[in-house]
Amino acid sequence: MEAPHSSPAADSRETAVPEVVTEAVPEAVTVTLTVESPEQMQDLGRRLARVLAPGDLVMLTGELGAGKTTLTRGLGEGLGVRGAVTSPTFVIARVHPSLVEGPALVHVDAYRLGGGLDEMEDLDLDVSLPESVVVVEWGDGKVEELSEDRLRVLIDRATGDTDDERREVTLVGIGPRWAGLPEDLA
Repeated sequence: MEAPHSSPAADSRETAVPEVVTEAVPEAVTVTLTVESPEQMQDLGRRLARVLAPGDLVMLTGELGAGKTTLTRGLGEGLGVRGAVTSPTFVIARVHPSLVEGPALVHVDAYRLGGGLDEMEDLDLDVSLPESVVVVEWGDGKVEELSEDRLRVLIDRATGDTDDERREVTLVGIGPRWAGLPEDLA
């Protein structure tokens, strides 16, 4: 899902509509959306960018090819950052400075990092976080200590030999910062 595809679903330009679902996590709000194409995933990223502010931590979870980098590409477009947003798998982290006096986008791929925050300490994410939007792919169990308020994005897709572009995206805003998430995405 990292590159656009030619299919009837990929040509759909409809915007995913959020559905509010409650979750049993204290001070958490959950929004679930269905995304039908890579273009819609990128559009979701642009819409999320309108909500993000310096200091926000976004954790992306999903299988290989689920659309984590496609979503981040949309975030970069929405934030107005410099440089093409591509997977930082081999460099671990990329910083995309703002072109519009907004926050920089720090894009991290923690897939190859086995430990928790200690192993990521060399990235200085705690220093970058106050002025940037930090997006961490594969960050579950590794970066939660960076911020009490964070946005978890879970992307589920059909597995196996399938051309199904449909994804179910669950946004879990943890902490008071995300209380208005459903309204912000409307």
